[in-house]
Amino acid sequence: MSVIVEIIDTLENKIEKLFAKINSLEKKSQDLKIELTKSAAIIQNQSQEIEGLKAQYETLKIANALLGSEENKRDTKLKINSLIREIDYCIAQLSD
Repeated sequence: MSVIVEIIDTLENKIEKLFAKINSLEKKSQDLKIELTKSAAIIQNQSQEIEGLKAQYETLKIANALLGSEENKRDTKLKINSLIREIDYCIAQLSD
């Protein structure tokens, strides 16, 4: 009978350790889920910031082209020609 009691005690100890390990793993899993959610939010914010900066860059590039910077002379000429064509079109529409 003593052997059975020892086996039962050993099994109880092992089960308690398993439950403790399960609880520990569940806590760790929950922590990782929270960290993943935070990381996803950070990535989304950074993606939005990148898109904003790209838009600002394009705006500055167009402004530089319109100001006639040396490196963008061709772009400036093309933009001015495009604006002139649009103005001519508008004048033609008003004339009709």
